[in-house]
Amino acid sequence: MNLSSYFVDLHIHIGRDYNNRPVKITGAKTLTLSNILKEADEKKGLDMVGVIDCHAPAVQAEIQELIDTKQAKELKDGGIQFKQVTLILGSEIEIYDENCKGPIHVLCFFPTLASMSAFTAWLRERMTNINLSSQRYYGSAKDLQYKVKELSGLFIPAHIFTPFKSLYGKGVQQSLREVLDDSLIDAVELGLSSDTYMVDGIDELNPYTFLTNSDAHSLGKMAREYQEVLMKTPSFKELYYAIHHVKGRKIVRNYGMNPLLGKYYHTVCKKCLHPAPKNEPCSNCGSLQRINGVKERIDMLKTNEYSRERPTYVHQVPLDFIPSLGAKTYAKLLKAFGTEMNIIHRVSKEELEEVVPAKLAEMILANRNGELQIAAGGGGKYGKVVASETDSSN
Repeated sequence: MNLSSYFVDLHIHIGRDYNNRPVKITGAKTLTLSNILKEADEKKGLDMVGVIDCHAPAVQAEIQELIDTKQAKELKDGGIQFKQVTLILGSEIEIYDENCKGPIHVLCFFPTLASMSAFTAWLRERMTNINLSSQRYYGSAKDLQYKVKELSGLFIPAHIFTPFKSLYGKGVQQSLREVLDDSLIDAVELGLSSDTYMVDGIDELNPYTFLTNSDAHSLGKMAREYQEVLMKTPSFKELYYAIHHVKGRKIVRNYGMNPLLGKYYHTVCKKCLHPAPKNEPCSNCGSLQRINGVKERIDMLKTNEYSRERPTYVHQVPLDFIPSLGAKTYAKLLKAFGTEMNIIHRVSKEELEEVVPAKLAEMILANRNGELQIAAGGGGKYGKVVASETDSSN
């Protein structure tokens, strides 16, 4: 049996439905389902995308229209094929039941349009506005898990360490078992301010596959984090197999931004966003209020120095994070090499130097190898890539 590698981003929002009504309020107006699929196919070079606002009826109507007009088709093994991209139907939901210390976001994925439609019908009775993204679900976390499994879905806690609306951010004190049935979790999504190496040592996460996704609120943010997945074909069933290590399927590598770039990496003063120790007055304004950083929260949860062998986590940034790689240069690279995945993973140094200056070609290769120099972020501000002489010598 031949298995191949596919690039997969499973957390992409919809800004507007095809009636131009908002779905994700903070999402870009251009972030429509059709635009997501075209961007993934034509520019990003992704093989599979998870769109996590597919519970919205208008989004389902747009999918059905693509199928009816033969621009897309449902796959026998689950998922919707659009050109060279497979759409995985997902929903991001906010849980805040009596066992939660704070709200938790989770991702629920389903194999077919019919199963997603059935999930929508169930959610209507438990949600104030079924047309919007990431809405509060009124019910228990475990009942939600049971329904997802009844519909043959995947249940994945989202960006599990971010300070707001996440499992370990505010959702639980110490253990996911405070809220969830651990046997009904398929994988966990790390989020932008953490990586495999930071999280290693939290014993209760040992059974789960780690996923790295973009949480894109605009077309340009798609594939800022993603994974390389070994599968027979890009379908829901094969994705399920890869997450659960069935018949050789697996996550080969996680690609994500260096956690230092995440906007919640360090603990900062809540009042002025200045980096500040947790139990001391802020040196800038004197306040004792804090936004807890992901690094400090993970350190609190660790029980061991080492947990289990996992796929390599490669630190990368989106191309537009690289200093001196502006819109015109990006367009030149796309014209020459087709997609971002080609530029980031496949093009040789010699080919790059035919299109861009040698120093920029070296920075693209340094990005490929996870060797760019990073300045840390925190308190809602992203970190940044630092242009230096070091960059050109890596």
